[in-house]
Amino acid sequence: MVRSELKKQSNKNHVNVIVIVLMKLALSCLLLGLAIHLLFFFSDSSHSELLRASTNQTQTAANNNVDEEEEKCDLFVGDWVADPSPPLYTNESCLLIEDHQNCMRNGRPDSEFLYWRWAPRACGLPRFSPTKFLHIMRDKSWAFIGDSISRNHVQSLLCILSQIEAAQGVYHDEEFKSKIWKFPSYNFTLSVIWTPFLIKADIFEDSNGLSSSEIQLRLDTLDHKWTNQYHNFNYVVIAGGKWFLKTAIYHENGTVRGCHYCPGKNLTELGFDYAYRKALRQVFHFLTNSNHKATVFFRTTTPDHFENGEWFSGGYCNRTVPFEEDQVRLSDVDSIMRGIELQELEKVAAWEHGVRLKLLDTTRLALLRPDGHPGPYRQFHPFANDMNAKIQNDCLHWCLPGPIDSWNDIVLQMLLNGRS
Repeated sequence: MVRSELKKQSNKNHVNVIVIVLMKLALSCLLLGLAIHLLFFFSDSSHSELLRASTNQTQTAANNNVDEEEEKCDLFVGDWVADPSPPLYTNESCLLIEDHQNCMRNGRPDSEFLYWRWAPRACGLPRFSPTKFLHIMRDKSWAFIGDSISRNHVQSLLCILSQIEAAQGVYHDEEFKSKIWKFPSYNFTLSVIWTPFLIKADIFEDSNGLSSSEIQLRLDTLDHKWTNQYHNFNYVVIAGGKWFLKTAIYHENGTVRGCHYCPGKNLTELGFDYAYRKALRQVFHFLTNSNHKATVFFRTTTPDHFENGEWFSGGYCNRTVPFEEDQVRLSDVDSIMRGIELQELEKVAAWEHGVRLKLLDTTRLALLRPDGHPGPYRQFHPFANDMNAKIQNDCLHWCLPGPIDSWNDIVLQMLLNGRS
């Protein structure tokens, strides 16, 4: 009896063990299946993340490639190519050209210099669209700050824009060197501020460039003529350069520091490069630390094309076609000036404080145009009475219309590139 009960109990325990083993096996299979599922789930998720990351990296690389392609388009490396298209204005259609730049009215006999356009080698450069420019400039203000080349440039822009709407003069200084115009339909203001050194200067010179005394330059003080108005402008083109070659006494911290080309004055010759570098440092410091954040185009120095002398010693410029790239090189003086400009601009690039500072590097394209100056035709019909008359030539400024009009093509393209 007891043995029978023990056998039954043993059989029952055996069954229970088998059930428990089967339950454990089933649970293990369930857990294994869950683990495998989770493994594939996370593997798929990781793969998706990797795929998305790879896609983003590819897109970023593509965008970088686009940027690199855009950067390859240097608007200042190119050639002057023949273009039969007429200028956007003529000396008859624009009444704002100053006498010294009005070459055709003054009797210049050739007109081939009008039929060239600047063509960058790596990209296209559309002709200036006055309608597009004025549309962008609605409710804006623009100033050209610098010497007579800046005044030359603003006249070019005025002449082009005036084909759409006549500019209304609203201000000029006593010498008619600083001026303001309005384009009422667009509420656009265009100014030119004559400040040839950009820093404070006492100048004793007449309209023909003859000096009665040395220029006194304050190397540590900017010219308030432009700094006091800077906050009014959305866009600025600023430039200096050629005036620093003139005889000048340099002042710093209230004392005479030295000079440039002042024989007999018993002063230290510091050179024009010393003063120009000091001036540009002041300018860039002001621009980058001003609370007003304008878009600023810094234009590089403009070479002249006097041959066989200077403006005061019988130099002339009678070429009628552009130079080829290998036919001319920058003078030592212009190389020094442009070097200073690029060096000082590069120093501020890393610590801009919101100012949009752009390089308008017109030096090289200007160098290739010896044919675009007034020469003797800065005067009205200079040879009317004597074909052999000795006439002072202007081989620095530009005829209007003329090569300087292409500078506006570049400026507009830079504006459009910056907006995209």
